[in-house]
Amino acid sequence: MRQQAADLVSGTADSQEEMLVMNSSSPLDLLMSNSSSTAVGGPVAIPKDSFSNALTKNIVAMLVWLALSIINSSMVHTFLRHSLFYENPRYIMFICMVINDALQLTLITALYVVSYIFRKIHTSVCCLLIMTAVLTTRSTPLILAGMAMERYISICFPLHYSQMCTVPRTLLLIGIILILTATPPISDLLITIVKEPPSFFRTTIFCDHSLLFRDRSIYYKNCVFDGTYLVFVALTLLYTYCKIMLTARAASTGLASVKRARNTVVLHGVQLLLCMLAFVVPSLQAALISLFPRLSLEIRYIFFLLVYIIPRFLSPVIYGFRDEQFRKYWTRYLSCRSRSILRVRPALLKVNLQVK
Repeated sequence: MRQQAADLVSGTADSQEEMLVMNSSSPLDLLMSNSSSTAVGGPVAIPKDSFSNALTKNIVAMLVWLALSIINSSMVHTFLRHSLFYENPRYIMFICMVINDALQLTLITALYVVSYIFRKIHTSVCCLLIMTAVLTTRSTPLILAGMAMERYISICFPLHYSQMCTVPRTLLLIGIILILTATPPISDLLITIVKEPPSFFRTTIFCDHSLLFRDRSIYYKNCVFDGTYLVFVALTLLYTYCKIMLTARAASTGLASVKRARNTVVLHGVQLLLCMLAFVVPSLQAALISLFPRLSLEIRYIFFLLVYIIPRFLSPVIYGFRDEQFRKYWTRYLSCRSRSILRVRPALLKVNLQVK
């Protein structure tokens, strides 16, 4: 995620940087890399993207960012305007997911567009961008696990829900998630400070995780962390789904709330699978590029959309459209906004005619 933008639009790179990125074993680094290796024989030439293709890709990325930003901002505005939402743990975690996705998408798009203009940036700025990107990327699965547990408690322990799921406990859970996801990038920074000379942070580099955090111990540490917490999230979603299914079968009648909760957990599972694509896609991407080297930039762009863009659309679908209560207030806000815009345009036209 962190440098997909920088690599898709850049057709050339310094040879040393290309080899460092290419030799990185980190799944996310390989996904970001603008270098690839064939199945048998090392590096292959990467064709330079034409100006028209690069411009089209940047415009599409900006349009997607703009559309999702409008949707996310309207959701946040709806959430803040009604106390029944920010007093409900379910919607608190949902809005955290929306804000996290919005920040992640904004960062991706910014790197995508800025890297088209600037090849290298200051190391300290790159460090801040990458650490923020890592934090938002790793927060998503843990928030999904928290939302699945909330649905599990509401269905399987409805009488104890108000005691178990409170606003303070929800805020505490969000704080724990932030601490857990911030620990790996902070430790990456500390290891780099110890290993690298002070002058390293005053240089300019091609902003890539493998070029910034170059010590091999960082890679192995992150592999252990990512594997552990992804397995934990997957087991949590599987456990909650099975429990909700058993509750649905035990119920004498088909409860609509149980069905909705079950479907919500399924969507969380789909969202988790899309998040985990960041760790699976690099191998598939490398294989496809080795087979179709002339389409390497297009292949990277397609995987960029599949891994980092499409999952951003799921949060609005899960709660923005499927949740009846939120949808009622959200559509009311959108309709009011559209009516106000329609009123403003004739007024502006009338003023312009009078001035003339």
